[in-house]
Amino acid sequence: MNILITGGSGFLGKYLTKSLKKKKSIKVISLSSKDADLRLNGSLSKLNKIKFKKIYHLASWSQAGKFSLHHSGEQWLNNQLINTNVLNWIHKYQMQAKLITIGTNLSYQEGIKLNENNYLKGEPIKAYTSYAMSKRMLLIGQQAMAKQFGLKFITFVPPTLYGKGYEINKKEPHFIFDIIQKILKAKKNNTNVELWGDGSQKRELLHVNDFIKIMLSLENRCENEVVNIAAKKDYEIKYLAKIICKIVGYPYKRIIFNQQKFIGPKSKKLLIKKLEKYVPSYKFITLNDGLLETIKYLKKII
Repeated sequence: MNILITGGSGFLGKYLTKSLKKKKSIKVISLSSKDADLRLNGSLSKLNKIKFKKIYHLASWSQAGKFSLHHSGEQWLNNQLINTNVLNWIHKYQMQAKLITIGTNLSYQEGIKLNENNYLKGEPIKAYTSYAMSKRMLLIGQQAMAKQFGLKFITFVPPTLYGKGYEINKKEPHFIFDIIQKILKAKKNNTNVELWGDGSQKRELLHVNDFIKIMLSLENRCENEVVNIAAKKDYEIKYLAKIICKIVGYPYKRIIFNQQKFIGPKSKKLLIKKLEKYVPSYKFITLNDGLLETIKYLKKII
């Protein structure tokens, strides 16, 4: 069975590639931007004659934090090119494949219930509109191709994924890696830590291994729909900072919360009633164990 992964060099892509390659019955082709610049039409032409059973489209042009505030035009143009070229290639050469894509919790309008029926309703969070709308457009493209051409797809929406192996020095990191990095550096240099906001904003975390296990268990059971994958809990930033400080051995009182800086939405908690029907007894990696693993890894590279 042939499987294609775009965005294979990313955090999720590396984990997924490693997981799938463990199965002897599967041949995995995992692409990075160096292998194929998906912004260019024809970038996948060397794969035209290979018949893929599944295509995991993970590639996107984005970074975390305030990146979207300064690169909205580039995000829109690049992600639209990437997604259109991938869908067009699938239409021409790979309609037998099932397409698995990754959505974003940023696509949901702030203040409404974050269940799958609301994924395309209202306006996304303003700071992330360009990126969020490109993800919505990807879903609409999949739905349109399913309606006219019979495409089979599934879109999974995760919160922030974490775990070891995150390449923190290559781009603006997701919030949890940023907090850990700041606290580790502050302990090493005996300095204070500045975190943005008052610490009351809430965020969800999901270990990347949990996400992949659930995704692989559901991709054959779900078709032409959106499924949120989350652990049903969110945490205040200050609570997460306290746990990290305790693990690292850094005094929490030395953290300064700067309320004048950009903090994003107050909460992005995904509702998972649909997920609970599919995996009602799944046991997630505990927050403490996940943070211990992540901090141990980051200690080696910071």
